[in-house]
Amino acid sequence: MSTRLAKGGRLIDRSAAQEFRFNGKRFKGFAGDTLASALLANGQMLLGRSFKYHRPRGLVASGAEEPNALVALGTGARLEPNQRVTTTELFDGLSAASQNHWPSLEFDVGVVNNLVSRFLPAGFYYKTFMWPRAFWKHVFEPVIRQSAGLGPAPKDRDADRYEQLYAHCDVLVAGGGVAGLTAALAAARAGQRVIVLEQAAHWGGRAPVDGGTIDGKHPDQWVKDALQALEAMQNVTLRARTVVAGVYDHGYVLAEERVADHTPGDGRPKKRLWRIRAARILAATGAIERPLAFAGNDIPGVMLASAVRDYLVNWAVSPGDRTVLVTNNDDGYRTALALRAAGLAVPAILDARDRADGALPQAARAEGIRVLPGHGIAAVKGAKRVTAVQVCLQAGEGAVVEEIACDAVAMSGGWSPVVHLWSHCGGKLLWDADAAMFRPDPARPPTGADGAAMVATAGAASGALTLAECLADAHAAAAGTGAAPVGAAEDEAPLTPVWVMPQGAGVALRSKMWLDFQNDVKVSDVQLAAREGYTSVEHTKRYTTLGMATDQGKLSNINGLAVLADSLNAAIPQVGTTTFRPPYTPVTIGALAGEARGEIFQPLRRTPMHDWHETHGAHWEPVGLWRRPYAYPRAGETVHQAVEREVLNARGNVGLLDASTLGKIIVKGPDAGRFLDMLYTNVMSNLPVGKCRYGLMCNEQGFLSDDGVVARLSEDTWLCHTTSGGADRIHAWMEDWLQCEWWDWQVFTANVTEQYGQIAVVGPNARKLLEAVGGMDVSRESLPFMEWREGSLGGHRVRVFRISFSGELSYEIAVPAGEARSLWDALVAAGEGLGAMPYGTEALHVLRAEKGFIMIGDETDGTVTPLDLNLGWAVSKKKADFLGKRGMERSHLSDPDRWKLVGLESLDGSVIPEGAYAVAPGTNANGQRNTEGRVTSTYWSPTLKRGIAMGLIRRGPERMGEIVTFPKLGGGEVKARIVDPVVYDKEGAKQNV
Repeated sequence: MSTRLAKGGRLIDRSAAQEFRFNGKRFKGFAGDTLASALLANGQMLLGRSFKYHRPRGLVASGAEEPNALVALGTGARLEPNQRVTTTELFDGLSAASQNHWPSLEFDVGVVNNLVSRFLPAGFYYKTFMWPRAFWKHVFEPVIRQSAGLGPAPKDRDADRYEQLYAHCDVLVAGGGVAGLTAALAAARAGQRVIVLEQAAHWGGRAPVDGGTIDGKHPDQWVKDALQALEAMQNVTLRARTVVAGVYDHGYVLAEERVADHTPGDGRPKKRLWRIRAARILAATGAIERPLAFAGNDIPGVMLASAVRDYLVNWAVSPGDRTVLVTNNDDGYRTALALRAAGLAVPAILDARDRADGALPQAARAEGIRVLPGHGIAAVKGAKRVTAVQVCLQAGEGAVVEEIACDAVAMSGGWSPVVHLWSHCGGKLLWDADAAMFRPDPARPPTGADGAAMVATAGAASGALTLAECLADAHAAAAGTGAAPVGAAEDEAPLTPVWVMPQGAGVALRSKMWLDFQNDVKVSDVQLAAREGYTSVEHTKRYTTLGMATDQGKLSNINGLAVLADSLNAAIPQVGTTTFRPPYTPVTIGALAGEARGEIFQPLRRTPMHDWHETHGAHWEPVGLWRRPYAYPRAGETVHQAVEREVLNARGNVGLLDASTLGKIIVKGPDAGRFLDMLYTNVMSNLPVGKCRYGLMCNEQGFLSDDGVVARLSEDTWLCHTTSGGADRIHAWMEDWLQCEWWDWQVFTANVTEQYGQIAVVGPNARKLLEAVGGMDVSRESLPFMEWREGSLGGHRVRVFRISFSGELSYEIAVPAGEARSLWDALVAAGEGLGAMPYGTEALHVLRAEKGFIMIGDETDGTVTPLDLNLGWAVSKKKADFLGKRGMERSHLSDPDRWKLVGLESLDGSVIPEGAYAVAPGTNANGQRNTEGRVTSTYWSPTLKRGIAMGLIRRGPERMGEIVTFPKLGGGEVKARIVDPVVYDKEGAKQNV
């Protein structure tokens, strides 16, 4: 039985007892414990059930690689499923519950799957759930959904808060072991800004546990001295409890800091997401010990040798009184020596190698430990915990030569460098046959935009496993000057790769050798996948679910691909590895969201005139993240009546529109014109300075994405206006192309939407109003249509655009956001005698529809091209290329039968229902009436005193005067005549004054 030892435990404070609950039972631990060490100290070996067969599961590891011991942590609003007990710090009052069982952990009816496991091999679901077809919906799917997942999903609103932090550095060191600290010291002493992040709560990594000396000191003391030196440096930032989750292009790094995981409810954020830009990244992430594949290697009590050593040295916890060690390398002997030093029994060391005569094996023999070279484990006996091991010859087929009673097994199959961060941005690996591991290939590193290496590895992450090699490698990786710290430890003999134990095991043993402990993937499953033709490691992964559990194959992948290689009679490097993707460990969704929750999940955006609109009775409409006035109803007036009044006033007097939400993106640089020519369907590079041009943007498929007026501000600068809801999207679209495709073009973009207020002054009295305010000349001669000028109005700095979305004389005035409200007030005051009044978005829509102007999102839906909207005049026929050009040339998008934009005039003058479809003769295969078009915009026109509409009709422009029919919801229909979309001032006389 596992227990707490009377002395020892370098990380625990025995004077600070802490109580916690597991499955409702009360236990005690100490400050400094992890939940794993505290459970083990209380004799709780059984911690969970496997996913597929519901086999009993206990601890295997002591860190982030742990696949079995996942619990639901906390309750109610602080419930977190699938939390690893090995990385969860113990705190007073902690409550945890095991997962994936019913009705209890000790008695789980799901274990019946284990009894029929021979009928549930890898990929059985691909064969089982295919027939009979009707069973899928009524039998298979309900069962699968009930079985899916491990822990319960939280139902209550998260009680904690999260935050995000941005940082920049010259060197980011991921890992606070002795390699990471060595690299940090070297970089910091060179004057570089250094950030060091360590995933655990304590610094030093494995070295303080494994022993040896660094510069003549015990590793524990050396770590303390190194930390003291780093803390004294102004250019160094140290953070424990912070895991580097992912490395992305351009040195962008995401890291998650556990700020108050261990002190819930203390007012601090639970977690903090770091967003870091680093010129160089050093991955000092260490290495992970591999398990060995032998029958029964999943029984609670079978653990990694390094984990046994960790629990013993760090937390004074013994996994059992009698521990058998099985290994293929010298490092495992350190665990046997540590157990013996703690006064515990080691009945035997089973070494799969033919010889074991290095310094560490000799030290074990000197301690009286029995060493059996050439031997391995045929099978582990026990159900919910280990009771004995059956010993066999490694070279044989599993014949039992001896049975040894024990209550724990420590296994060591060698070490695999943690290469995840190296691989996230394309760093390549090479197979080191001598060490039986994949390690980073220094000749093929991840590179930045300049082609230079942006990630390097240090220490064990490079494959430098001895203490001396580890420190020297880390010092060199950081380009350290002077001598590297000197490490000294026992020499180790080479390991012998062991992928199956014993090597000639038959199918009866192979079907009990576990590779992926959480997903229940066995050696026999991988071999079955190979026989069924899954020769790619990626295909095998998906067929067997190897490496697809919450640990993402940290323990299973290398053993699994080695078994696959053997099954295919191929070399391991030929088979390769699966893809390493971020995050390295799961990142809480709350941390990714940060403060973006509740009212600020989507922060409400307000224009500089928002308060004015509020006090003047605006009826609000959401537009993207903005709130815009839909209309300004007066006392006793309906919203519809307000819209009518606003439309007629804009046509007869002068209207004021808050157009500040209009997207405004500056595009600047030597290649800006070339860039815009690729982005817009028409030519922007030849637009003269001081002039404006309407432009369309399409996606790669040729469908209309956004539109707006472009103004050329100077020889190398353009201002692109976008739709209100499209500013952020279009800016991101621009940056996507600049960063990913045209990265060598000299173009810079800036979204200045919120830097400016924008006011549209619209109507026959618009010029009179601006003249009344006073300032720059806005006459027809000084400011012709589709041009802009800078100057002042009413003492405010302005840029005035002579453009119109209403068909009336119109000016759009851009003013610095801080001056926008003042200018608005001045216009309102000066316009009193001219009939000035504000109008909202619905009046805007009516005005533009009367002129036949399209609206993105109304006339477009992601399937409409410029040609469908009769905007061929805005599509260049001279440009060699632009985004969407080839898409529009596809036969389907140039089909003359496509639905095209027309005006629609109901025969009875009514308003055609919004979104109504025009029906055609006949029915389709589903028995539904055929359609030949749909309404895109429909309004009551106060100007014309009748309904007006625009729509897309099959071959619409060719069918002027024809009658089409639109059924109404609830019965009835509306007949409408196809007409010109422009129903007001087609010649444009009203705006050209």
